[in-house]
Amino acid sequence: RVLGGGVIPGSLVLIAGDPGIGKSSLTLAVCANIARDQKKVLYITGEESARQIRMRADRLKALADELLICAETNFERITVHIENVQPDFLVIDSIQTIYKADMESAPGSVSQIRECAAGLMRIAKADGIATFIIGHVTKDGNLAGPRVLEHIVDTVLFFEGERTADLRVLRAIKNRFGATSEIGLFEMRDVGLIDVPDASKLFIDIWKRQVLHPS
Repeated sequence: RVLGGGVIPGSLVLIAGDPGIGKSSLTLAVCANIARDQKKVLYITGEESARQIRMRADRLKALADELLICAETNFERITVHIENVQPDFLVIDSIQTIYKADMESAPGSVSQIRECAAGLMRIAKADGIATFIIGHVTKDGNLAGPRVLEHIVDTVLFFEGERTADLRVLRAIKNRFGATSEIGLFEMRDVGLIDVPDASKLFIDIWKRQVLHPS
């Protein structure tokens, strides 16, 4: 709904938010749903080990035969994995950890982020691979690489919420393939993020509790 109808082959989507807000958990759940539809999914992790992602997938019940996980940060080696697997859906977690070895700048720098994102865009368009890249925001709320990613990708999704609260909101601030008027609402529970289909009812219930039973 937030994407305007679903994941589009060949699209490059950025999902951004504060570290620890749940971007990886949400994306892993999406990966599992796509893999269960007999689509091949490749999840590249530069933040955690493959074992850690597997443990999270166990906890979230996000396991699927077609969901493959690879721990890698070198862009050239990542392209080899993509070529070998030929996925329908690709995830890069996160873009700040990926680097090109022929560049002198460090991973997470503006130049590395720009070049790696541009390379992923070329792969997505050439091979028709729907690609999600996860990106962290800086302390002042901007995308790392001063907004350079927003100009490269097709769609920008922000995942927001207080880490100490249960509710998370997913919203689009840019979408070349649809509107940006929809939001997705999720509730963080022990088993992971749960979709809240009736956001209006939830907000009304919260409002009633605050007005009728103020603390």
